[in-house]
Amino acid sequence: MSPLTSYLADLGAWNWLILAGVFFSLELLAPGIFFIWFGISAAAVGALALSLDIAWQWQLVTFALLSLVSVIAAKIYLRGQATETDRPLLNKRAQQHIGRSYVLEEAIENGRGKIRVGDSLWRVEGPDRPKGERVVVTGADGTVLHVEPAEA
Repeated sequence: MSPLTSYLADLGAWNWLILAGVFFSLELLAPGIFFIWFGISAAAVGALALSLDIAWQWQLVTFALLSLVSVIAAKIYLRGQATETDRPLLNKRAQQHIGRSYVLEEAIENGRGKIRVGDSLWRVEGPDRPKGERVVVTGADGTVLHVEPAEA
């Protein structure tokens, strides 16, 4: 009997519970929620192994199946859970400026210019306008803002 087979034959409940603790610790260190499902599966196999005399082969199969089912179930469940936030455009910086008015820092020539937003310059596209004129952001394409002349 090989050392691996010998180890697997002695696979007991405490090994699964220790493995569950390792997965739960990894969950604390890694971003996202992925290792927790393996930890829950290992804890469930450990609990089964404590209460029933299960061969190591079936323990491994049970762990694999529980892991697969829990990851798929979590993915399906969490996909439908939209996170509500008070700032839905937080990671869409360009779209945060739509509807706001700014002064041109560089004239719009040949359809391109720049505006100053806070301490940064943003590229803009729109009808040609002189430097210093007020424009309103009407849309965004990536990091380029689309502007129109502001109404007086």
